[in-house]
Amino acid sequence: MDVRHSEPVGGAALAFQNATIGYDRHPALHHLSATFPAGSMTAVVGPNGAGKSTLLKAAIGNLRPIGGDVRVSGCRRTEIAYLPQLTEIDRGFPLPVFDFVAMGLWHRRGAFGGFRRDDDEDVARALARVGLVGFEQRPLDTLSGGQLQRVLFARLVLQDAPLILLDEPFTAIDDRTIHELMDVIARWNAEGRTVVAVMHDLDLVRRQFPRTLLIARRAIAEGDTADVLRPENLAAARHHIEAWDEAAPFCEVEPAR
Repeated sequence: MDVRHSEPVGGAALAFQNATIGYDRHPALHHLSATFPAGSMTAVVGPNGAGKSTLLKAAIGNLRPIGGDVRVSGCRRTEIAYLPQLTEIDRGFPLPVFDFVAMGLWHRRGAFGGFRRDDDEDVARALARVGLVGFEQRPLDTLSGGQLQRVLFARLVLQDAPLILLDEPFTAIDDRTIHELMDVIARWNAEGRTVVAVMHDLDLVRRQFPRTLLIARRAIAEGDTADVLRPENLAAARHHIEAWDEAAPFCEVEPAR
């Protein structure tokens, strides 16, 4: 977002329509139908191996559906802000924090566009928003996990995206960082941005996320968080993962008669 102001932005919507997504035609998500309305804030939860990260990778176009559709409306896929898991980040990337965060401005300036003074000011404001004043010249490989996650959030701030996808944003970071970055997420949503976050901490989901999608290789429940996270739904998700056949081939859904 443009960190010089916080005017409301137009939201974007994401929808999965009978989407089967997987690798080498072995489904990781099976016939999934789910919607993320414009301006909503949704947690995606489920047991390990449920297909949560696969869902996000399909949303950004890194995985094409084996069947069904994944649709984004209100923005282009190139305008989606995506935060991968920390384990996917190259910690040895030879850049100082300031330059790494400034990559979030590429949508504005292009790969070869020159940076202006107001761009530098925006980077500084983004770092301030996530509590990293004074870290501008620190190399990435000297940062703790929580500090690196703050850097990644600062880069997202600069992307000014109407649709923000977060893959396990709070794994292995301290409680203070979780609290402060959760405030950043809530502010994004208050500005009208659509937020989808893969989460493991169900207590945090209950406190902070109005909507939840529970998956276990397929949709188990979707909607109001309190309704979705009922014990019977969580038990059904665990049972479905335990019964899943990893070697099962893709199957078509028969058309309605």
